[in-house]
Amino acid sequence: MSYQTLHVHGGVPVKAWVNGVPFDPKAELQLRQTAQMPFIHKWVAAMPDVHVGIGATIGSVIPTKAAIIPAAVGVDLGCGMMAVQTSLAASDLPDHLAGVRDVIERAIPHGRSGGGRRNDKGAWSKVPKSVDKVWKPLAKRLDLIVEKHPRIKDANDRVHLGTLGTGNHFVEVCLDEQNRVWFMLHSGSRGIGNRIGTMFINLAKKDMERQLGRLPHRDLAYFSEGSAHFDDYVEAVLWAQDFARNNREIMMVHMIEALRDSNLLPPFETHVQAVNCHHNYAAKESHYGEEVWVTRKGAVRAGLGEMGIIPGSMGACSFIVRGKGNPESFHTCSHGAGRVMSRTEAKRSFSIADHAKATAGVECRKDEGVIDETPMAYKPIHKVMEAQADLVEIVHTLKQVVCVKG
Repeated sequence: MSYQTLHVHGGVPVKAWVNGVPFDPKAELQLRQTAQMPFIHKWVAAMPDVHVGIGATIGSVIPTKAAIIPAAVGVDLGCGMMAVQTSLAASDLPDHLAGVRDVIERAIPHGRSGGGRRNDKGAWSKVPKSVDKVWKPLAKRLDLIVEKHPRIKDANDRVHLGTLGTGNHFVEVCLDEQNRVWFMLHSGSRGIGNRIGTMFINLAKKDMERQLGRLPHRDLAYFSEGSAHFDDYVEAVLWAQDFARNNREIMMVHMIEALRDSNLLPPFETHVQAVNCHHNYAAKESHYGEEVWVTRKGAVRAGLGEMGIIPGSMGACSFIVRGKGNPESFHTCSHGAGRVMSRTEAKRSFSIADHAKATAGVECRKDEGVIDETPMAYKPIHKVMEAQADLVEIVHTLKQVVCVKG
């Protein structure tokens, strides 16, 4: 059998695709707690990159009937990946890639400064017209949400559209198995998504405390369909997911335009084989004959024939995959390699020299500020792929040669 089944007292089972990869007991405990919620449909699924998260387990698939757990969806609403294949070959790249990295870093605001306030380097100081064109329809929808929930207002929304962020978000230039050049990036809904997610997580806790008095697991507080805030939450989350998708598309366009104008590369085209997929989100889907809400917390939809992206760490391979539509995983695969240690532990365990060695051959930051993202902090991506061979097939294997981190 390709997965392990955990039987949960007072709850549904957990099916975990973790054969051959580390499975943290703390993550298992989180999964068991989620499986005890009264509205879980069939079972909870855990992907091979599963690890402890805030609220709910990262790498989990939570199908729910007439309810959503906001903390399971999280605060980086709509976080996901985008990749585009180009007509370039490895031989078209310059011998030294620092210039390519510099062009990308100038084209896409990234990182964070000044506590994210005025003059933050990770936000637009002057919003481009191309960004405003995309922002206008989003702004109209956001105004309706803000009317009901004023606390969402002024959350760096417009100035973060088309920007990267920090942490594990990245922009990469990669080569596939035939030495063709791809552009790939990872980001979500930025400051506005965080504001929406945080506000509704707190509202769910307050609502549940009023109803029950005390919550056994506060992070699993939920909204039921028909409750005071359910529809507002769904409206806001779907908006944030659209923001995130547009955010990735804008960054990709700016990256392509900047590299075309740079004189560092010959003229090139981008091909149809583009993928843009969420891996932190909620969606209404049909599974085993019932309409349910599916929360993918660090997991990618892998319906039959659907394309997805599974990135490794900043020193490992990434994969363009095609879903096999496995019903037992609720048509889902992993969203990456998955951490084996916390950011704090990684900073304590590895040196700059360790990180430089692990990212040899990649034009990227090799300083103290990215040690928490060093490849050794993650599970071996090839083992992760082996553990989910019945969920996806590998279409392309990508290896980064340039990596931009916030």
